[in-house]
Amino acid sequence: MKKDVLSMIDLRDEVPLLLDMAANIKEWQRTGQPYEPLRGRTLGMIFEKPSTRTRVSFEVGMTQLGGHAIYLSPRDIQMGRGETVADTARVLSRYVDAIVYRAFDWKIVRELAEHATVPVINALDDREHPCQIMADLLTVRERKGAFEKLKLAYVGDGNNVCNSLFWRRVRRHGHDGRLPRWIQARR
Repeated sequence: MKKDVLSMIDLRDEVPLLLDMAANIKEWQRTGQPYEPLRGRTLGMIFEKPSTRTRVSFEVGMTQLGGHAIYLSPRDIQMGRGETVADTARVLSRYVDAIVYRAFDWKIVRELAEHATVPVINALDDREHPCQIMADLLTVRERKGAFEKLKLAYVGDGNNVCNSLFWRRVRRHGHDGRLPRWIQARR
C-alpha cells in the first residue's frame, strides 16, 4: 500500500515507532552493522529549492540503506513546462520506488502525490517541512531522553517548520482540527 508523507498529520501515531527505528539505524551505522533494506531501490529527488542538508541527508541515507538516489533539478525535468505534474508523477513512478519533492507550493506536492503510484515524501513546501521536524524530534529525544514533561518553544517566523511542529502537537495533544488564525492568515 502506498504511503505518502506530505504532512506531519500523515505520520499520525507512527512518530514514536519511526524515532525508535531511526535511533536503531543510526546506532547500527555507527557500529558498522550492515542494514540495507533499500538494496536495489531508487529514490527520485525533485528539488525546486536548493538545499544542502536535506539533499545530502536523503542521498547519504539512501546509500547507507543500500539504495540509490537520483537528483532531479527543475532544469533536468519538464514538469510544469511541457509536461504536466500528473505526467511527471506517472513517468517517475515507472522508474523509481519513491519520490522526494522539495517544492515552492504545497498544492504541487499534493498533485504529484495524487498521480504518483509510488510514495511521495515532502522535503519542504511553503506550508510544512515534516522531514525537518522528524530530524529535530530525534535530536531532542537523543539529548533529553523522553518528550514527557518537556516544553517546546518555537522562536522564529511562523513558517513551514513551525506549522509542522504545530501539527505534531495537534496529533499528540488533541485539537479540533482548525488552524490558528495566524496560520490561516498566511493561506
